[in-house]
Amino acid sequence: MQGNLPPEAQEKIEELQGLQETAQEVAVQKQETESSLTDAQNALDELDGIDEETKMYRNVGELLVETDYETAEEALEDKVDTLEIRLETLEKQEGRVQEQFERLQGELEELLGGGMGGGPAGPGGPGAGGA
Repeated sequence: MQGNLPPEAQEKIEELQGLQETAQEVAVQKQETESSLTDAQNALDELDGIDEETKMYRNVGELLVETDYETAEEALEDKVDTLEIRLETLEKQEGRVQEQFERLQGELEELLGGGMGGGPAGPGGPGAGGA
């Protein structure tokens, strides 16, 4: 079917495919970041229940190195802060990619005279909703 499309439409389809790949990459990064954030928050919560005099260790590459309570707490708080910022950034990126995708999809539909037919990812497909 793509062989019969005007070059401009083929170009927009390629851009849409690239954006779809980008969206998938961002979604994976976001999921990994959310998981790491949950782990760090859980570790920080667990730290609250530990006596400050308890011996603690942290990973340094392949080694476990003894650390004190305050250092462990600061490191976890920094990690949580960093992951929260990363998550915000990924959510913004996800929104921008979605906007670009929708804009390009609209441009492609105009090029094709509204004849996209509304497949699963097109208008009127599953989950299209009224939002």
